Amino acid sequence: MKKELYLYNTATMRKEKFAPLREQAGMYCCGPTVYNYAHIGNLRTYIFEDVLKRTLIACGYDVKHVVNITDVGHLVSDADTGEDKMETGAAREGKSVWDIAEFYTKKFMADISSLNILQPDVWPKATDYIAQMIDIVKSLEEKGFTYTTGDGIYFDTAKFPQYCDFARIDPETLRAGERVDMGDKRNVTDFALWKFSPKDAKRQMEWDSPWGVGFPGWHIECSAMSLAHLPQPLDIHCGGMDHIRVHHTNEIAQTEAATGEKFANFWLHGEFLVLDKGKMAKSGGNFVTLDTLRDKGVSPLGYRMFCYTAHYRSPLTFSFEGAASAEHGLLNLRKIVSSLNKSGGTAVNAGNVNQPLKSFTDALCDDLNMPRAMAAVWEGLRSDKLTDGEKLAFVTEADKVLGLDLFAPAGNNRTEITEESEGYRIFLSINGELSPSLKAAIVSKAVLRKKSRAAKDFKTADLIRGQFAAAGIAVKDLPGGVTECVVDDPGRAEGAL
Repeated sequence: MKKELYLYNTATMRKEKFAPLREQAGMYCCGPTVYNYAHIGNLRTYIFEDVLKRTLIACGYDVKHVVNITDVGHLVSDADTGEDKMETGAAREGKSVWDIAEFYTKKFMADISSLNILQPDVWPKATDYIAQMIDIVKSLEEKGFTYTTGDGIYFDTAKFPQYCDFARIDPETLRAGERVDMGDKRNVTDFALWKFSPKDAKRQMEWDSPWGVGFPGWHIECSAMSLAHLPQPLDIHCGGMDHIRVHHTNEIAQTEAATGEKFANFWLHGEFLVLDKGKMAKSGGNFVTLDTLRDKGVSPLGYRMFCYTAHYRSPLTFSFEGAASAEHGLLNLRKIVSSLNKSGGTAVNAGNVNQPLKSFTDALCDDLNMPRAMAAVWEGLRSDKLTDGEKLAFVTEADKVLGLDLFAPAGNNRTEITEESEGYRIFLSINGELSPSLKAAIVSKAVLRKKSRAAKDFKTADLIRGQFAAAGIAVKDLPGGVTECVVDDPGRAEGAL
């Protein structure tokens, strides 16, 4: 029997009992725009979505999870002005847009892996769904929802009377906003479905369309990719709070206008991670990544635990001191679990285990209340009414949702491997596990560095050392011609090599 789960629905502004519309619950989450590193504010949203998915599974639901990759069309301004963020990233680094997309996609996937976020079932990339986007725009055009300006095809929000409903937009505020320069737009809320390429410059990413050469708007991408993989209405659509006013409002308008059906049943949004100077953003100086935390001694899972100190719908104020405290708490939890393991406790009464597990599950089923859930974990582990075996049984179930690897050693979990390649010996000291492809990449680069040094090609040798440093791998030449590579964070290395 499935457990009763209550979730706060942004669309209705109240908690509602979740009931999937089909046997398999469809869950779509707005993914990253891969033009830069994900900051820890972005990653807080993906952690909340992972808890949601894990909770759905724990409650007995089958879930199909889709997370998109935006690799084109997301302009710097929500007002459909400015340069495409992907083009901005390419200009910043002197690379092609395609290279930028590939690099930051890999880095994002490495970040979520190190955070123990479960992989989605599908990772659709916007550039693979151009045809589906064009089809939706054509449908909107045929139904009279579009008009053409000098720079693109726009959705006419005046033709969609319920446009303001989702975000509770005040029409009077909109009318006041119409006094600003809107270019050729008819209404301040109108948004681009398809943008024309500039006449005086060639974009790196552009496609033919019935309206001329151009590229998709940001909002049309999510409609096309979600409907390509999930039946409509979607059971759950997730994102950050900043998506409500523009991105998700526009998704609803264009999707429901095109299909004539409700777009999604439940809408869940995670609140901001804030610093003293406001929300974290790539455009400002307050930009902290997982690598920044690692440099400060906070592991990715320590940050995951830090996110559990506030409800996902509450702003969470970030500080390095708070993150360090969460790291310390995680290590203490692991020490407790380790001591329980060593005690060899095996006596387990299922009824006793169900008591703390119910408190934990009740917190999850009350709109993913993680502070309450964590309190239930500590209470269960400190209880004098449970045997060591019962505590282990409880924490085993709890960690399926927490995703904190509570059975990992409290200290470093080091593995040592010696590899022989082309007559060279490479000694690997690893905190965790390496994928076969990453191990091969490290050994290959270490051998190339040794060969370059032997040939006095110090420029190449230094370049490889720099690549290792960027991946968080320390390299040392030991006596006897052995090269030591110390890998403290395989997730970081996976995205950088």
